[in-house]
Amino acid sequence: MNKQEHIDKIQDIIKDIKYAMMTTRTFEDHLHACPMTTSETSLGAKEIWFIGDKTTETVKDIQKQAQVNLAYVSQDDKDYVSITGKAELVDDKAKLEELWSPVYNAFFEQGKEDANVQLIKVVPHGAEYWLSGSSVVNMFKMTAAAVQDGKKADNLGENYSIEF
Repeated sequence: MNKQEHIDKIQDIIKDIKYAMMTTRTFEDHLHACPMTTSETSLGAKEIWFIGDKTTETVKDIQKQAQVNLAYVSQDDKDYVSITGKAELVDDKAKLEELWSPVYNAFFEQGKEDANVQLIKVVPHGAEYWLSGSSVVNMFKMTAAAVQDGKKADNLGENYSIEF
């Protein structure tokens, strides 16, 4: 596959995954991961959007160090995506209006007018993905390998890494 086909494959994998684990670097230089709702993904435009809270450790970490990692896993736990990129804290009322959902009212007392609402745009610069294929077939491959001394399971899926 060419680079665009890999990007399209990643977009296809994560398009229906609602939550990502966003990993940031803390002020103490530790890694910190938290679940974030993905509001919009356009890998072609190099944009992944989230709505965060200015009072959270995640937003404060981004202010200090913009490098982040996003981890996605498919609903059936077969496909995995890891995206590295640079997070930007964005103030754009039109984009907020576009991304806002009434669900966010549960997190912000004054809705999208709340002073703590923070748009986060991640500009991806690299990604890696793992496609596990059929879990039933993989189970048989692993079982067969486990009972044969010195044999390891072969071809349990696909793995690709790309740069944007």
